[in-house]
Amino acid sequence: MMQNRILDWQGSKNVRDLGGLRTTDGGLTRFGGILRADTPARLTEAGWAALYEYGIRTIVTLCTHGLSEPELDFVSPYPEIKTVRVAIEDVTNREFVEKWASTDFWSTPLYYPDALALWPERHAAAIAAIGQAGPGGVLFHCIRGHDRTGIISLLLLSLAGVAPEDVLADYAQSVDPERETLLASRQTTTREVLLGVQAALDAETYLLSGGASAEELAAVRARLLG
Repeated sequence: MMQNRILDWQGSKNVRDLGGLRTTDGGLTRFGGILRADTPARLTEAGWAALYEYGIRTIVTLCTHGLSEPELDFVSPYPEIKTVRVAIEDVTNREFVEKWASTDFWSTPLYYPDALALWPERHAAAIAAIGQAGPGGVLFHCIRGHDRTGIISLLLLSLAGVAPEDVLADYAQSVDPERETLLASRQTTTREVLLGVQAALDAETYLLSGGASAEELAAVRARLLG
């Protein structure tokens, strides 16, 4: 199931379709609706052609307020592709910087509970941007396609009712050899952290509280479930 979700677009190191994941009611998410990736700035001309041919017509860039990130800057060679930028984190928040952004743990899901508590409006804006997208596939990304992309993937897949084990398996496809060592230093694992986050999360209630509309959430579900 997992292998055919991974896409080989020249220049990209981490792009995959959110289709083919099990839902708790026995269904599967559909292919071609929503994809996650590392930054398109790395794509070659052939990589951009593959993205376009796959049907992507909206790209949502997940950035961090207060942080200069030239790795996120790109210009699509296809005018039909709409680009949207959403800051889902904020490094002007001193407490967040001291606890997470100035540490190696910012590259693990250990910071997800604090990020979710701090920024429901920012996360809801990213989900709303996907729900508002026009016809065609939507690709969302950060730089590596790991943790900012990971937290939005978790919200999307939880909203669509994807089985927690499949959400975990999707995250694990973004391989980081240091992740488990870091988490072991805090006496935990990726599995324990992500399953704990999901157990405490009602994605629909959370996103509505952050300002996403019921119509936008329905549009996201339609993209993922058909």
